[in-house]
Formats: sequence, C-alpha cells, structure tokens
Amino acid sequence: MSITNRRVTEHRFLRSLYEDDYFPDHVVDRGSEILRRLCARVEAARPADLAALYALTHAATEEFNELEAVFGEAGSEIETTAREEIGEDFWFVAQAYGFPDADPDELIAPREW
Repeated sequence: MSITNRRVTEHRFLRSLYEDDYFPDHVVDRGSEILRRLCARVEAARPADLAALYALTHAATEEFNELEAVFGEAGSEIETTAREEIGEDFWFVAQAYGFPDADPDELIAPREW
C-alpha cells in the first residue's frame, strides 16, 4: 500500500542521522523503511484509538530493536542522538495521523536502545 498522507510523504525520516557520518546511510535507510512501513500500516488499519496505534508503533519499535545489531555491525549504534531522532519520528507519525495525545514514551515503550 502506498502512503497517501501528504505530511508523511513530504517528511524526511531520520534526517539528522543522514547528516551525521557516524550513522551509515544503508542502515539509516532500513530505519526509514521501518517508519514508512509503520505509516502504511496505520493507513491500512486506521487505528480507532491510542491502544490500537500503540500496538502498531510497538511492532515497529521491535523492528528497531533488531536493527540495533545492524548498526553495531556497521560500527555505529543507536545512541542518544539516534534515540531522540527515532522517537521524534514516531511522535511525528502519531501527530500526522491524528493522535495529538499520543505519549511519546509509550509509542516506543518496548525499545531496547
């Protein structure tokens, strides 16, 4: 499914990570794909409430948990800058899809990074 939300299609996910040489672009690309898939899932599922949204964001967070090892293999890690950028993009997704009351910490509650 393609993403139809204009705010999302115009947004560059993980922008600051692409701008920092510490984070390899090929790994950041995988993180951006996780976020795009999250958006597609939100559009397909149309969650009716925060609990339904959190189920989707938690699944995406688990994908980032797995991606952490790939960062490590590439000589990088999901450290403070990356954690903040990833969290901000999850919050952006919640806002873009009409969940202004989403808790930024709850969006990524199962994170291991």
